[in-house]
Amino acid sequence: MVKKVLLIILLLFVLTPIGYLSAQEGGTVGEVFEARVIDILEERTLTSDQAVKIQQNLKLEGLTGAFTDRQFEYYGIGDIEVIGSGSYKIGDRVLVNYTKDADGSEIFFVLEKVRRNDIYLLFGLFVVVVLIVGRSKGLRALLALVMSFLVILKFIVPRVLAGSNPLIIALIGSFFILLLLIYLTEGFNRKSHLAVLSIFLCLILVFLLADFFVGLLSLSGTVQEETAFLVSAGYGHINFQGLLLAAFLIGALGILDDVVVGQIEAVGQIKQANPSLPAKKLFKMAMAVGNAHLGSVINTLFLAYAGASFSLLLLFSIKQPPFLSLTQVISSELVATEIVRTLVGCIGLALAIPLATIMAVWFYTPRPLKENNRENQI
Repeated sequence: MVKKVLLIILLLFVLTPIGYLSAQEGGTVGEVFEARVIDILEERTLTSDQAVKIQQNLKLEGLTGAFTDRQFEYYGIGDIEVIGSGSYKIGDRVLVNYTKDADGSEIFFVLEKVRRNDIYLLFGLFVVVVLIVGRSKGLRALLALVMSFLVILKFIVPRVLAGSNPLIIALIGSFFILLLLIYLTEGFNRKSHLAVLSIFLCLILVFLLADFFVGLLSLSGTVQEETAFLVSAGYGHINFQGLLLAAFLIGALGILDDVVVGQIEAVGQIKQANPSLPAKKLFKMAMAVGNAHLGSVINTLFLAYAGASFSLLLLFSIKQPPFLSLTQVISSELVATEIVRTLVGCIGLALAIPLATIMAVWFYTPRPLKENNRENQI
């Protein structure tokens, strides 16, 4: 019951709307606030290369900050086609950017639709499905998920923004996330202890590999679009190469958790089914399970990265500079970063299976022998 109450409190904390830049009296230049579409003044449809785009002039009413209840107009119809601009209907909530031009005239620009409530609906569906299917273990998994999110949001992110070494902060944060993931979902037992130790050793291997190849390929960690926003916001002091390595570690943690826990469980189940099984045979049988798991997980990992970078893959296919040849493609830091991220994660994943299996066999094998000796003495 206590866990359920704690989970509800944490979910409410996470789902509490995080306000955008709050408005001061009279409004602040460069402010972002929410508004509602109350009328569509004019609409124009553009058709080019079988693509249909809609431009609109809208009448809006402010919902937050100094613009609450204030009505104003947005002119989205023009000769310049804005990438990402969408069409809206009456009643839609949108994000609006407020600025002033050189003459002091107010300019309102609709950024995008507010999707918060729809995302909350999807998240609620996710929680319900996990609880129905996973029951008590699903509840513990959700609790671990929320706690992990809080570690990232409340510990790792603020300290990185404050100028702390991202790698050290990520190592500390990853260790706490690891403890939360394992002990909340699997309980405080031998299997959990083995999983924590195995995953921590694998994280060290991933870090050493990532550190070596990031240095070898001279990856700066500054090619992502988000870096420009951080620099323009006054956070250019961040060690972006360390931040890149920190992202590698946090990304590897989730997939290692899945593989290591599954492998230790496989060893335990095989040993329970046949307590007299020798260590060599136990290792061989467990590795057969692990190898089958390895192929599917590596494909999952690769396809996940490919899906996240699908727009980049499309860019390669048009063969425009600087993406004319394979050599040019893989020499790009943006591409090289994703290659290193994928391959380092796969190597860590491949090494995790034999490492976890060896440790599990070593810990599980002596236990039945001691029990048998005790029975013989009796």
